[in-house]
Amino acid sequence: METNMQTESEVRSLAPETRGIGNIIRLTGWMAFWVQLGLAVVSGLALLFAATGRGFADQPNAGLGIGIFWAICGVVVLLFGVYWDFRYTRIGKSLENPNPALHPSKADTTKIIRLGVIVSLIGILLTLLGSGATTLVLVAKSISQPPGVAITDPNKIIRALDVFVAVANINGIAAHFVGVVTSIWLLEQVHKH
Repeated sequence: METNMQTESEVRSLAPETRGIGNIIRLTGWMAFWVQLGLAVVSGLALLFAATGRGFADQPNAGLGIGIFWAICGVVVLLFGVYWDFRYTRIGKSLENPNPALHPSKADTTKIIRLGVIVSLIGILLTLLGSGATTLVLVAKSISQPPGVAITDPNKIIRALDVFVAVANINGIAAHFVGVVTSIWLLEQVHKH
């Protein structure tokens, strides 16, 4: 009987701590969700403008196609990261539940957050590849333009569509960086509790 009462009192003393970490995970998940979703929309719109504008160009630049490809891959991984942020909110909500049987274990929570770090790092890699390819094309175009002379070859002109690809990749890098910082911070908070 005394052991049973001790167990109930231990559960009561752990419940506020568990609810506290649940609240942290839930709120952080929502903040990351909205920031990453906003950056994903900006990246997606920039890619949409770049991809549709390339179809109207007489001779689209093949080098930018690689930048667009990696940016699209980065946005796809970013959308998975946004879903993962939403999953953080669900984990936080389940940790706030007064029924301890519904709480995910610390090991499971840690495993999920680590996967969030890995997903965001993969996204950073993909968008860095796209950003690098796009930057190389923009630098090559700017170097090939003679100073003070009218440019007669339209392929050597840096167009706004070219810059949209760079914008998409930079926003992708920023969004994935938010994901990495969020996941590492959550991992730290879980290990403290």
